[in-house]
Amino acid sequence: MTFGDQGTPYGAADPYTQWVVEQERIRRRRTRRAVAAGTGVVLVTAITAGGVLYAGGDGDREAAAPPSSATASVTASLPSGAPSALPSLLSRPVIRPEQAFPAKSVRLDDGSRYERVDLATTTDCSEGMSPELAALIQQGQGCERLTAALFTDAERRSQVTVTVLSFRTVQDASKVFAMASMDPVAYQVVSLDPPPEAGLPTVPPGSAGVFRRLMTVRSVVFANGQWGDGTETDEAAITEETEDLLQYADDNVVAYEDPSSV
Repeated sequence: MTFGDQGTPYGAADPYTQWVVEQERIRRRRTRRAVAAGTGVVLVTAITAGGVLYAGGDGDREAAAPPSSATASVTASLPSGAPSALPSLLSRPVIRPEQAFPAKSVRLDDGSRYERVDLATTTDCSEGMSPELAALIQQGQGCERLTAALFTDAERRSQVTVTVLSFRTVQDASKVFAMASMDPVAYQVVSLDPPPEAGLPTVPPGSAGVFRRLMTVRSVVFANGQWGDGTETDEAAITEETEDLLQYADDNVVAYEDPSSV
């Protein structure tokens, strides 16, 4: 699955998900709010309304309009080519934190190594996302679990939050994926700040970041990547780290949600 065309794994997607081919270069400003997790862990936001964001592509940056206060209303149908086993797949429990993020030390196929320095989960998904995204989800049958993990690289320079949002229906997952692809400022999940015991700095407000997402059977996997010191250099490197960790988590989720596909 490529990052230039982040469709569903089941062939042709509904019209909304085709927006994922858009380049996501926007300006954003980081604000903060505490998020109560189901395990008692605290999520801290990187919800933004301005600032700067990285995205691979043409190398340009463009301004984004402020998030609209109006709640979007979209519909989505099942992707064509969805597996006949979909009802039984959706009847399974949603993926748990230890299944989505099974290891504290991660080594990817290219040899790169990452450390998971925080893990948080909650069944009150609205606590871990922007108000616009929460309102969109309320239009459907709801989110069942949000799980987020914070990773850093071997040099402890990067901070990449990977978040799994799992839904009761494929249609709701598709709507969230589509709207987050069209407007990543308004429809976003929060980023984790490192806990004190991790020994990592908190990313300065207004720092540049990379934002990516993929859709699985019933989940949307988000990845938000930044350099810990807030630098805007090495864009290609932070983009690669963010996309690699997104794919790592996506592979875990797909393997759980549809074992026959792996």
